[in-house]
Amino acid sequence: MTTLDATRAELAFVVLYLNKAEARDKICRAIQYGSKFLSNGEPGTAQNVDKSTSLARKVFRLFKFVNNLHALISPTPQGTPLPLVLLGKAKNALLTTFFFLDQIVWLGRTGIYKNKEQADLIGRISLYCWLSSSVCTSLVEVGELGRLSASMKKLEKELKNSDKYQDELYRAKLEKSNERSLALIKSGMDTVVAVGLLQLAPKKVTPRVTGAFGFASSLISCYQLLPSPAKSKAS
Repeated sequence: MTTLDATRAELAFVVLYLNKAEARDKICRAIQYGSKFLSNGEPGTAQNVDKSTSLARKVFRLFKFVNNLHALISPTPQGTPLPLVLLGKAKNALLTTFFFLDQIVWLGRTGIYKNKEQADLIGRISLYCWLSSSVCTSLVEVGELGRLSASMKKLEKELKNSDKYQDELYRAKLEKSNERSLALIKSGMDTVVAVGLLQLAPKKVTPRVTGAFGFASSLISCYQLLPSPAKSKAS
C-alpha cells in the first residue's frame, strides 16, 4: 500500500467516524468541558465557549429520547437477573426523561420558550434524572462485571490444562469485561459531573473539577465510538 493509499484509508476512517452524530456530540462535549476546566466558572472566552458549545450540543440531542424509549420497551437478554433488569429499565426511563426535558431547556435557552423560571426548574430536574441514570448505570456495570468474573473463573477451571488466552470464548469475555470496566469508570465520572452541574457539593466539586471529569468522560465516549479494529490499535 502506497503512502497516498494509506492516507486515503485514514481519511475515509475519519469521515466515517465524524459522520456519526453521536461522535460529533462527544467531540463537542470534550470542547465544552475542556472550556469549563479552563474557565473555572470565571467570565471570559473559555466560559463563552463552554456556554455556546453546551447550547449547540442540545441540537444534536433533539429527539434522542426516542432511542432510550425504544431501549426501555425492548426485551432484556434472557437469563439477566431481575435486579439488573430493573436497574437497566430505570436507567432507560431516567435517560428518556432527561433527553425529553433537555429539549424544553433548549427551547428556553433559544428564547422560544419564554418562562425562564420554569425552564431553569426543568433544567435542574433533567440533571437529577441524568445523575440518577449515571448511578443506575454504575450499579448495572458492577453487577454485570460480577457475572462476567464468575463465568470467566468457571471457564478458567475448564481450560486449566491449556492456554486460556488462546480460547476464543475466554478472549471474548475478557474483552467484554474490559468494555464494562471502562463503562463503569465513565459512569462514575458522569456522576461527579452531574453533582458539579447541580452544585450539590460546590466546595469539593468546583467548575474546574467538573470540567476535568467531564473532559475525561468525553474522551472515553469518543474512544467507545471507535470501530473495534481501531480500538485494538489505540490500546
